[in-house]
Amino acid sequence: MTSAGFGKPDDKRRRTIRDVAAHAGVSVASVSRVLSGKYSVGADTRSRVLRAVQELDFVVNAHARALTSEQPGMIALVVHAVTASFLANVAQAVEQQAAAEGHLCLVCTTQGRPDREVAVVNLMREQGARAVLLVGGVVETEDYPARMRQVAHALDAAGSRLVFCGRPAPAPDLPAAVVTYDNEGGAYAMTSFLVSAGHRSILFLGGDEGHTTADERIAGYRRALNDWAIPFDPALVQPGPFTRTFGYQRVKALLGKERTFTAVFAANDLVAAGVLRACREAGVAVPDDLSVVGYDDLPQAADFVPSLTTVRIPHDELGRAAVRAALHPEDPVDDHVLGTHVVVRDSVRPPRR
Repeated sequence: MTSAGFGKPDDKRRRTIRDVAAHAGVSVASVSRVLSGKYSVGADTRSRVLRAVQELDFVVNAHARALTSEQPGMIALVVHAVTASFLANVAQAVEQQAAAEGHLCLVCTTQGRPDREVAVVNLMREQGARAVLLVGGVVETEDYPARMRQVAHALDAAGSRLVFCGRPAPAPDLPAAVVTYDNEGGAYAMTSFLVSAGHRSILFLGGDEGHTTADERIAGYRRALNDWAIPFDPALVQPGPFTRTFGYQRVKALLGKERTFTAVFAANDLVAAGVLRACREAGVAVPDDLSVVGYDDLPQAADFVPSLTTVRIPHDELGRAAVRAALHPEDPVDDHVLGTHVVVRDSVRPPRR
């Protein structure tokens, strides 16, 4: 192998950064600086290194760099399921930001099982993951705070970083970062919007009891009613899964009875999609007969019929901020709360007298 003549090497073994350095006639450190793109390098050195990379067919990409000694570890993304649109959107942003910073992103699902969540976190700790991101709300069982405390301290002791993304931390003193959004504030704004449109009887539909996401949205709903001096009616809160099927089945049953509510605040856009279908089948016109709103602002919400008024969550920034909090703990992003806002479309009208 020549050091500066750029001749084709005869052997077919897998190339390393040292091979590139020798082939280009520069130091390993110089090759590393060129490939990282983070440092100033002379034009001649850069040209020699890039030419050596090409001639040696040296594989250099974000995922390969994540597995080298220069950048150990990976980012583990732990979610309930990748089929949930909200989680999929955040996961995509996490993967993009992780790759941009030269790290491999591994997606793990728990299907809502606490034991599975702990098992995945422990496995990632053993594999030397740079960080573990727990994404999305969770049902806070009695043992949840103690479980998260054990997980956070175990990761911290291993030199890893725990990030709660889209869910609150169970305690303020954990060695972990929190990157979330104004969940309660979004529900407060949406309920106020409905009340300002003339609605006084608003059905809140979806979200399992004790689920952090649902509890915060119901808290915002109740706070808005209180501020508008509207008595809270427990019968108008109908808990259940964040699914299209639940929205459809529950509203279909309620529409078969004497209806007292004039608007439905669906706990997310999927529940709202089920509500719209049930209304179409029952001959209830939205928004003329019944107003319907959602939460999340999924990409398809604008294509619902009618287009759905909903609360926008900054999915992309949420995922990217979580990665930055994991990789750059020195930056002031801990306990970062992103804003939410109401997106007004065509699914709300003042109630008929």
